[in-house]
Amino acid sequence: MDLCIIGSGYVGLVSGACFAEVGHHVVCVDNDPRKVEMLQRGEIPIYEPGLEDIVHRNVSAKRLRFTTSTEDGVDSSQIVFIAVPTPPQPDGSVDLSFIERVAREIAGVLKPGEYRVVVDKSTVPVKTGEKVADTIKRYNKQATFDVVSNPEFLREGCAVSDLMNPDRVVIGSSSQKATDLMKQVYEPFRAPILVTDVNSAELIKHAANSFLSLKISYINAVSAICEASGADVELVADGIGTDRRIGRNFLNAGLGYGGSCFPKDVKAFIAISKQLGVPFHLLEEVEKINGQMLTRFIDKVRSKLWVLQDKKIAVWGMTFKPDTDDVRNSVAIELINRLVAEGAQVSAYDPKGAEKAVQWKLIDSAKVRIVANPLEAVQDAEALLLATEWSEFAAQDLEEVRKRMHTPLVFDGRNLFDPQMMADLGFEYHAVGRPGR
Repeated sequence: MDLCIIGSGYVGLVSGACFAEVGHHVVCVDNDPRKVEMLQRGEIPIYEPGLEDIVHRNVSAKRLRFTTSTEDGVDSSQIVFIAVPTPPQPDGSVDLSFIERVAREIAGVLKPGEYRVVVDKSTVPVKTGEKVADTIKRYNKQATFDVVSNPEFLREGCAVSDLMNPDRVVIGSSSQKATDLMKQVYEPFRAPILVTDVNSAELIKHAANSFLSLKISYINAVSAICEASGADVELVADGIGTDRRIGRNFLNAGLGYGGSCFPKDVKAFIAISKQLGVPFHLLEEVEKINGQMLTRFIDKVRSKLWVLQDKKIAVWGMTFKPDTDDVRNSVAIELINRLVAEGAQVSAYDPKGAEKAVQWKLIDSAKVRIVANPLEAVQDAEALLLATEWSEFAAQDLEEVRKRMHTPLVFDGRNLFDPQMMADLGFEYHAVGRPGR
């Protein structure tokens, strides 16, 4: 099939590349000429395992191309996916200006009598599909089209695998013609397809991400009880997670959730519920618990180091999760900035995220020492703080780490290491919700 993806960020680029991988012909549109030129040269602007190979393979096979022209993309496609940013506004609601602008652009290039399916792939509030349809009709009264909601469920760091092997595909549509075409798009993926109305599909994404955020905040709340009682949150999570009704995924205590999805989607769902007159107080508490986790963690560090001013502190990790270079809304970045604000001398390392953290001015590179490897970060450090659970960190020579540190004091914000092992190696080790050693 001939597909157009408008927006070449994480969702748009991964979706376009994977659609091409299963045999569709895809044109990715982006309004940033520099990004398009980079992609045309074969350079990938984001780090996502497996993505670069798929892009190169399908560009070579002429199933994937890139352009700045919305008209080119719409003219050459049966189905047009909208995958542009939907950033949060100060009140937690979603900024839909990018969606509205694209809807107007599509209206401006649709030709009379040429049917198109317009698909909301971006995460949007309920009833956005209705507004997209109204906008296209307002600017092109002769357009023949249907609007579909097709939420994405991609996890950064394993987005290619998630799209190639999806748990389910949600198609929100009121048109049988549009539904049949969407089923053809996803037929090669051999995934369960759930067909709903547009409004239900839009709610599914916010409800799913908010529920996962709830699980994270729940186990983090339990971790505080574990610390107070001397229990081990990892064992408690195992005991809970083996219940098939609950499951072990997303029951990992730590510094809390971050990134470009969960914080935004929880805020958006809270705002949506208020707008509908049904306040979602449970999610407000989820957000509150999440915000408390970093404060609790820094309080632990302060309780051992007393005053953070001039203390040499190593931080491993800057991205919000491993296997991505995404530092947006990263708890690790907030941790670094809070340490710096208290006068600490921070040496930080991340395998993929440091460059973007500096480039986007998310940290003050004049006050944070960015280093080339984990061992350089811990040289003469009075404490090591683990903020992102990269596998590279688990593979370090911990005896060498201890030798290089001024004080063998470790605060593990992701429960990456075994407490007894760390004690046997001579570390004073503090994790989240686990007995100290």
